[in-house]
Amino acid sequence: MNRLDGKVAFISGAARGIGAATARLMVEAGAKVAIGDVLDERGRETAQGIAGTGGAATYHHLDVTREEDWTAAVAATVARFGGLDILVNNAGLFLGKGIEEASLEEWHRLCAVNLTGVFLGTKHALPALREHARQSPHGSAIVNLASVAGLVGSQLDPLYSMTKGGVTLFTKSTALEFARKGYRVRVNSIHPGLIQTDMGEQTFVSRARNLGSNDVDAVRQQAMSRHPIGRLGVPDDIAKGIVFLASDDSGFMTGAGLVVDGGSTAQ
Repeated sequence: MNRLDGKVAFISGAARGIGAATARLMVEAGAKVAIGDVLDERGRETAQGIAGTGGAATYHHLDVTREEDWTAAVAATVARFGGLDILVNNAGLFLGKGIEEASLEEWHRLCAVNLTGVFLGTKHALPALREHARQSPHGSAIVNLASVAGLVGSQLDPLYSMTKGGVTLFTKSTALEFARKGYRVRVNSIHPGLIQTDMGEQTFVSRARNLGSNDVDAVRQQAMSRHPIGRLGVPDDIAKGIVFLASDDSGFMTGAGLVVDGGSTAQ
C-alpha cells in the first residue's frame, strides 16, 4: 500500500519538519527524492542522511519566490533522475500578526512564499509531470500543503488563513484545469492541524503575544485541548497523508482536501 516504487518526487521546503519527514517516508516507499530549500546546510544534511540509509536523495537550493530557482531545480531533478512524477508544494511561511499589526511588506512576503511559491512550483514542474503521467496508470500527482486555517476562520492568524484559503481553491481549480486538458496530473491538498515543528512553535509564541501573555506553555496546552484526539500532531502524521496522496492508492482523488488535524475542525 502507498508504494512509490520507481517514482521521482520533488519537495519544496524539505530541509526540516514536515518536508523532511515526507522525503524520508517517500524514499522508504521506493521513490527517488529531490529536496528544495533555502536552508542549504540543513537541506544537505537531510539529503545526506537519507542517502546514508541507501536511499536516493539530492538537495537543490530553492527560494520558492524566484522563478529562476524553480526552473533550475526542476531541470536538475529531471537530469539526475530521468523525470518527475510527484511535486509537493510544502514550503510555507507563518506570520502570526493581526491585520492592524502586519505591514504591507510582511503581507507581500507572506503571499510570495505561500501563494506565488505554489504557483511557480506548479507551473514549472508541470511539463515534466505531464510527460511522466503518460507512463503511469494513474498519472502524476501534485500535493499542496494547505492548513486547517485554509478551511475555517482564524481569530489570531487572518492573513495566514487568507493565503492558505487561496492554496485550497488553487488546488481545486488546477485539478479541474489539468483534467479538462487531459494532462493526467492529479492535484490534491493536505490540511494539517497544529503540528510540533519549528513553525508550530512559532504559532504558540505568536498566539501568546497576541493574547498579551508570555506563557507559551499555557497556549500550547490550550491548543492541545482543542484536539479531540488528545495530542498535537507530529511531522510523520502529515507525511503519511502526503505519501498516500502522491501514490496510486489515491488514483481516484483530484481536487480534494485531506484533513489531518486530530479532529479540531470536526467541532
